[in-house]
Amino acid sequence: MFHFFKKKNKDPESTEEQNEQAMQETADGSGGQAFGEDADIPKDGQASGEDGEVRSDSLQEGTDEDSFQKPEEAGEENTLEAGDIADTLEAVDDEHEENENAAADPDGTGEMKESGDIPQKTAKKPKKGLFGRLVAGLTKTRASISQSFDQLFKGFKTIDDDFYEELEETLIMADLGLDTTERIIEELKGLVKKNHIKEAEACRELVIQLIREQMFVEDSAYDFENQQTVMLIIGVNGVGKTTSIGKLAAQYKGRGKQVMMCAADTFRAAAIDQLKTWAQRADVPIIAQNEGSDPAAVTFDAVKAAAARNIDILLVDTAGRLHNKKNLMDELAKMRRIIEKEYSSAHLETLIVLDGSTGQNALEQARQFSTVTHIDGIILTKLDGTAKGGIAIAIQSELNVPVKYIGVGEQINDLQKFDPDAYVAALFADMDTREDIEILIPHQEEK
Repeated sequence: MFHFFKKKNKDPESTEEQNEQAMQETADGSGGQAFGEDADIPKDGQASGEDGEVRSDSLQEGTDEDSFQKPEEAGEENTLEAGDIADTLEAVDDEHEENENAAADPDGTGEMKESGDIPQKTAKKPKKGLFGRLVAGLTKTRASISQSFDQLFKGFKTIDDDFYEELEETLIMADLGLDTTERIIEELKGLVKKNHIKEAEACRELVIQLIREQMFVEDSAYDFENQQTVMLIIGVNGVGKTTSIGKLAAQYKGRGKQVMMCAADTFRAAAIDQLKTWAQRADVPIIAQNEGSDPAAVTFDAVKAAAARNIDILLVDTAGRLHNKKNLMDELAKMRRIIEKEYSSAHLETLIVLDGSTGQNALEQARQFSTVTHIDGIILTKLDGTAKGGIAIAIQSELNVPVKYIGVGEQINDLQKFDPDAYVAALFADMDTREDIEILIPHQEEK
C-alpha cells in the first residue's frame, strides 16, 4: 500500500502502473481499511458509541467499548472540583513517567536504553510533604521577599541610617505592617550595638530571627482537637469559610474523629447548599434548615444533636455580613450563649477566617471582629496566590492572636497547622543552603 510515496522510478509507465495498482488495493480493502459508509470510525476521526453519541477520544486497538461508561451510568457525579483535577493531572503525569521508564528499561535491570543522545528519566518525582507544600504555596511571597532582601544587603556594605530606612521600607512592602516593622528595626539596632556589628550582610540572619520571634503558637494551641469541641467559624463572605470548614472536617474524619457540621449561615444565598456538598465529600452529618432561618435556632439543633451522638468536633458556619455591626454582635453573642448553656461540657473554639491575599485588609477585618467577639485563633487562607504572605506575621504580632491554620493550595491537606519555624524557613528557603530537615530542626546538635 501507498507505493506512490516511494522514490520515483526512472520508467514513467512503470510508475503509473504501480500507482494505479496501489489505489485499487486501497479501494478494495486489501491494502488497508476503507473509510466508507459502513466504517466504524467517522470521517472526522471521532469515535461513536452504540448509542449514537459522538466521543472525541478515539478508541485504541484492543480497547473494549463497554469500558467507556458514562459517569451517570457509573453512579458518579459528572463534576470535577479543582482539587480533583489537580489529583487527576498528577496521576496522569506519574503514569506517563512510569511508561517512559518502562519503555527505556524493559528488562527491569535499572539500566536505561539510550534514545539517540537523550538520556531517559530514571526516578519518579517524589510527592511533596507538608513542608514541600508550604514552600510551594509561598512561592510568590518568597520570590518578592528574597529579591528585596538581596537588593538590600548587597546594596549596603556598612550599617547606617539609610540602611535602616531601606530595611523598613522592605518589611512594610512585605506586609509586615508598620508596628511590627518598627519593633523589628528597634530590636535590630539594639543587637547591632550590643554585638558591635559593622557590616550590613551580618544583619541578614538577625532580621530573619527577629521576624520569627514575632510569631508564636503555644504548645496547648491545638488541645481542642483532642476533646469534645464546638468550633465557631467566623469571617466575612468570600474569604474561604465554607472551604476551610470542609477541609477541616475531612482531616478530622481522616483521623478517626466523629465530626458534624452546622449550617448557621442562613443569610447568604447558596451557603447551605455549599456546606451540604462539603459534608457529602467528607462523609460527615450536617444540621441545616431553610434559607432565612434563625441562625441561633440552627445552632441549638446542632448542639443537641452533637451531644446526643457523642460528636467529637462540631464545626459551625456563621454569617459573614448582617445588616450592621450591632446585628452581627448580637447574633454571635446569642449563638455563644446557646453553645455554652446546652453543651457546657464541650470546649468552645472561635476561629476567624481571613483572606491572606487582601494583605492589610485582612488585619483590619480581624480588628473589627475582635471588638464583636472573643477570637481564639486565625485561619489564614489563599496564601498560595499572593505575594503578601507577610501578613501572617503582622496579624500575630499586632493582634496578639495566633494563626492556627494556613491555606497554601486547593487540596485538602494544603490547609495546614501553622508552624512559625517552618513558615519562616519556607519564606527564606531561597537564602538557605541547608536541607529541609535541617531547616525544620535548626537547633539539633550532632551526636
